[in-house]
Amino acid sequence: MNWGVFEGLLSGVNKYSTAFGRIWLSLVFIFRVLVYLVTAERVWSDDHKDFDCNTRQPGCTNVCFDQFFPVSHVRLWALQLILVTCPSLLVLMHVAYREAQEKKHRQAAGEGGGRLYLDPGKKRGGLWWTYVCSLVCKAGVDAAFLCVFHSFYPKYTLPRVVKCHIAPCPNTVDCFISKPSEKNIFTLFMVTTAVVCILLNLVELAYLVGKRCREGLAPRTARAEGACRCPDCAASSRSGRDLLSGDLLLLGSDPQPPLSPDHPRDHVKKTIL
Repeated sequence: MNWGVFEGLLSGVNKYSTAFGRIWLSLVFIFRVLVYLVTAERVWSDDHKDFDCNTRQPGCTNVCFDQFFPVSHVRLWALQLILVTCPSLLVLMHVAYREAQEKKHRQAAGEGGGRLYLDPGKKRGGLWWTYVCSLVCKAGVDAAFLCVFHSFYPKYTLPRVVKCHIAPCPNTVDCFISKPSEKNIFTLFMVTTAVVCILLNLVELAYLVGKRCREGLAPRTARAEGACRCPDCAASSRSGRDLLSGDLLLLGSDPQPPLSPDHPRDHVKKTIL
């Protein structure tokens, strides 16, 4: 498989990703694809040839190998890498669709007809949902393959000796795997990098959702702060403070007239109802 073409396609996604997405893409290429191409294929290239069983019964070795290795690690990893990177290509295709729509709009409306998208690569609207769905799909694919590996190979490790007792083997035979320690090291390395990629996808998902929520709450907060600065609010707040300050109005009492020199005691008279 030509992984160079695949890498060239995914490199275009890098400029539309967040910082977490760029870290994820670098981790995939350096610690997964590169390790797979340089080391993993060579380590598992002799898994069938060097799978020895202590019997001369024709077909027994092949049957035991198929029982213990229903799917090769290398082929599972290749399928995992293809499926886990395909959602990123959906983001690239969505951006290309936006750019094509923008180009058609300019050709139809001219330069003065406005724009459909201020920035086709900005994660807004449908592109935001496409990006979020791609993160969920990538995390889901990695988690599904980890479960598949665990179901085929418990604890992600290979034993040194395999017991086999299926036909056409005459009895229970012992089969020996080639370089089990080396294979276990690379298996645990690939599993660890897959777990780290899942965590990065979840962190990026939380970051995008949190940022979207903050952007949605920002206009409401601004409107609330602006309403508190209006004159009516200031007047109502002052009247509330006056009432709380303890100025009481006596119902049924007449206001006191101003003092005058001709009637010095008129202000003493009160009418009690």
